[in-house]
Amino acid sequence: MTSVAPPSLAERLHPLTIDCRTDGTGRAVLCARGEVVHGCDGILAEALAELPAGTGRVELDMVGVIFMDTAGLQFLDTLRDYGRRHLIPVSATNWHGQPRRILELIGLDTTDPLRPADPNPPALPSPAPLPSAVSLERAEQLHDLREEIEHLRRAIASRPVIDQARGILMATHGCTSDEAWHILREASQLSNTKLHTVAAAITSGTENDGPPPPDAVREALRRALERRGR
Repeated sequence: MTSVAPPSLAERLHPLTIDCRTDGTGRAVLCARGEVVHGCDGILAEALAELPAGTGRVELDMVGVIFMDTAGLQFLDTLRDYGRRHLIPVSATNWHGQPRRILELIGLDTTDPLRPADPNPPALPSPAPLPSAVSLERAEQLHDLREEIEHLRRAIASRPVIDQARGILMATHGCTSDEAWHILREASQLSNTKLHTVAAAITSGTENDGPPPPDAVREALRRALERRGR
């Protein structure tokens, strides 16, 4: 069985799908693919509701998930609540890429964020003093990781505005989701303006009494649309 999330206004490139397989031991494996965003917890709830009677364990395989925003927490809560209601173990494993970074940012277990915490964790031995060269290398790695997390924060914050702008371009100019994305990128490059700023100018211009896009952005959009029509 497969449950599919309805597309958003911008027709996401990778809508979430969940495939289920079961074996004779009562184990059910849900394979998620695509993007976990707002509304996807309902798709998971539908997939869980269709599990056969007698299911004794549910494993959510996240290897196919390529993007997750903060709605992923509600997505995990849906699986956790199902396990509590049915008194069965549940897990969410095989995290990688951007979704794994989100778990790290939040401070959750990246191997399985639903795993119960150990109430009596073993005491860690006192670390030996590190040579200065190793300390410097680890400090640089920590700095790089913090920068990457900051980039993720910005990407998550800007994504809804970019999706809205793509939807507006699709509705206004009859282009596909891919074409709208390329138009936004090209307009950003032609005007030497950040992609998020271009998207925000488009969305605000469609609101009542909203300001029109700046001249540089408007001209870049015109040129990008002309190139698409060639």
